[in-house]
Amino acid sequence: MVLYTVTGKAGSEGYLDIANSGDLTGKSIYVNLTNKCPCNCVFCLRQTKQMMEGNSLWLREGEPEVSDVLEMFSQYDLNIIKEIVFCGFGEPLERLDDVCEIIDALKKDYPELVVRVNTIGLANLIYGCDVTPKLKGRVDTVSISLNAPDEKEFLELTRSRFGIESYEALKEFAVLAKQYVPNVVMTVVEKVMPEEKIEKCREICDTLGVTLRVREFED
Repeated sequence: MVLYTVTGKAGSEGYLDIANSGDLTGKSIYVNLTNKCPCNCVFCLRQTKQMMEGNSLWLREGEPEVSDVLEMFSQYDLNIIKEIVFCGFGEPLERLDDVCEIIDALKKDYPELVVRVNTIGLANLIYGCDVTPKLKGRVDTVSISLNAPDEKEFLELTRSRFGIESYEALKEFAVLAKQYVPNVVMTVVEKVMPEEKIEKCREICDTLGVTLRVREFED
């Protein structure tokens, strides 16, 4: 599934192919471009073979071409939607140039289109340079999964292929992104993380000058 909406439920039942989503007025459309991710999070649904094979977000036939994604979008009026969100099972910025190409093409027809990117915040490590300038004029919100209050716990949870430096890198990514993106947010999940750790994450976000969003836990 490449383009989808979210019903609010957890698991595969929560994802609806855009073709089955009915009236799109006020809805967010999610764009699923890749299975690739620099992390191997212990809590991620990707970790079970059953989920990988059965979940509609796993791209079993490979990554979609940019032209295919744009053809899918061409069937819908994007004036009525809330926003476009690059998300899915993988890390969308693994395909940064394709993300930018899709946004540019869509904004030619819909200049007021609102765009959000949900990311682990490690794109600068993926590419070995600062890629945040590419977000300017394209992305309205970057939402970064903070996941933990310190680098050790972050690595234990995410098992990032970049090792212990990942935590400082994602914080740096947030600070750099502020120069080009109007809204930079970091997220944690309630109940998964105890309140004292959430408060530590809030202090980190205050120091970085970004917003902390505590996401609702869905069992």
